[in-house]
Amino acid sequence: MSFLLDQFRIPGKVAVVTGAGGRGNSIGRAYALGLASAGASVVVADLNAAGAQRVCDEILSSGGKAIAVGVDITQPDSVANMAKAAADAFGGVDILVNNAALMAELAHATAIDIPLEEWNRIMNVNLTGALNCAKAIVPLMRQRGGGKIVNQVSGGAFPAISIYGISKLALVGLTTTLARQLGREKINVNAIAPGNTTSDAGRMLTPDESPFIKFLEASVAMRVRGAPDELVGALLLLCSPAGDWITGQVLHVDGGWVLRP
Repeated sequence: MSFLLDQFRIPGKVAVVTGAGGRGNSIGRAYALGLASAGASVVVADLNAAGAQRVCDEILSSGGKAIAVGVDITQPDSVANMAKAAADAFGGVDILVNNAALMAELAHATAIDIPLEEWNRIMNVNLTGALNCAKAIVPLMRQRGGGKIVNQVSGGAFPAISIYGISKLALVGLTTTLARQLGREKINVNAIAPGNTTSDAGRMLTPDESPFIKFLEASVAMRVRGAPDELVGALLLLCSPAGDWITGQVLHVDGGWVLRP
């Protein structure tokens, strides 16, 4: 079969994007809008239900299909309700984007000094939350003969030098584990590792004058920051038929911050 550009389109597919309704200029919002523009019906999910509704309304106003769902990904019952809402509205789920995470909200405590309750909170959201979502959505994917899971990790996991980085490196491990265990069921599991972005959260965490940005300016091969929209192409590759033979991989979209063979 010869390659066609239409293989990047996903008409008739149903996508769940967590963390899609938070801060106005966010990666989750860009993902939700991008999937909708490629033809998917989108479940815009976020702890901030009002924010999720705003992004949903953007999709609807442009002629797309979407619903907004409030969800706490650390609570299995809440995640189950999200999965049910997706199935009730659109008949099932084909794509899960585990984007929700704690980042800008985190204190910069060292691993030795961090209170265990804060450690557990971070891991519950950034790692266990993704597993909760997969556990609820994979049965719906099985009913449809396969699916695509994309986990949002981070360039900050390579190497991990912070609690946030540790949580994202652990999510890489979940990605490769699920890829091996679900691959024969035609469920692809991959990850995107963004670099530093111009999202509201990115600018809050690392302002332009911060020492970290100065470090990146001296080391990144291309631009230090990318817009959230610049991650959408990678997402569509991993969620569309164009990426059917890709699984267990981390795709770095970071301007050449993390250089890996």
